Amino acid sequence: MNLGKRDFNKEASSWDDNPLRAKLANDVFRSISREIILLPTMDIMDFGCGTGLMSLQFHPSVHSITGFDSSEGMLEVFRKKIAQGNLKKTETHHIDLDKGQSLSGQYHLIVSSMTLHHIKDVQSLLDQFYKLLLPGGYLCIADLDPDNGKFHDNNDGVFHQGFDRAVLRGLYNNVGFDSVRDVVATEVAKTGNDGISRKFSIFLMIGQKS
Repeated sequence: MNLGKRDFNKEASSWDDNPLRAKLANDVFRSISREIILLPTMDIMDFGCGTGLMSLQFHPSVHSITGFDSSEGMLEVFRKKIAQGNLKKTETHHIDLDKGQSLSGQYHLIVSSMTLHHIKDVQSLLDQFYKLLLPGGYLCIADLDPDNGKFHDNNDGVFHQGFDRAVLRGLYNNVGFDSVRDVVATEVAKTGNDGISRKFSIFLMIGQKS
């Protein structure tokens, strides 16, 4: 774990240029859409939305999309996409949990991909998610299985070297989620920060608010 904070603002303009990120966003979206029936009445939140690589894939299928992210640079890229596409009922908000800021809104579905490992207090965040979900709503989080810190080229701001699924299921249960289950969302082949090429497994954890 490295407590230094990664500067995503500097990476925002070229973020989408990495084909691995596009593949990951596509694969996680497809995994969510297999597990959850997307309806045109749904209001969804994407926590850690970044440049909207995954968020915008929901656009044709749901009522509204609200993206939250801690990087203004990433959000600026997302906002340009919204403006260029004249996308309705799609908005973004800056959030800094380290400064005690809280999420807002009410949602039928909350999604998050490859963001949870950057969150120090996972239990507190899951509690926020639970409170913002409408009855019957779902939380879908995609993140790394344990990776021994090899996945990221830069481990600044990485508080968790992947997650033990059983432990994370327990955290879901602790805040009140029912029917918690997990599936393999995708595998990513890349060279780790040790120079060795390997496959990294990414899960999708699903929970429902009763």
